[in-house]
Amino acid sequence: MFAPSKLAINYVGFALIATAANIGTQDLFIRAYSSDFAILASVMVGTGVGLVVKYMLDKRYIFRFQARSVVHDTQTFALYTVMGMVTTIVFWGFELGFHHVFKTKEMRYFGGVMGLAIGYLVKYHLDKRYVFHREAE
Repeated sequence: MFAPSKLAINYVGFALIATAANIGTQDLFIRAYSSDFAILASVMVGTGVGLVVKYMLDKRYIFRFQARSVVHDTQTFALYTVMGMVTTIVFWGFELGFHHVFKTKEMRYFGGVMGLAIGYLVKYHLDKRYVFHREAE
């Protein structure tokens, strides 16, 4: 395991990568698709992309997770996703709240970045304690 400061720097860097993947996917989605539900759909698609990117980075570089099998990796990803549902509520609340209040894509994305930052901080502790606890010890 890394020294605490190096771990924090790496975790923040990976959170920024996942955030860029999430927000970038949302922006591409909005440019390609327009309807009454385009914003909500873009947030959902971006969340999925960000989740997969963050899982791959966290399991390999933060928690040094080695799955025993495809089934074990799938179960771990499912638990990772469940822990992410808690923090996704924070993220979506910020992004959609900023959209409702400010009515601009820039402020919507700013709210999304804020919500992701708060969510990732909470998610690290949930993942360390419940998802990767055996591997992190």
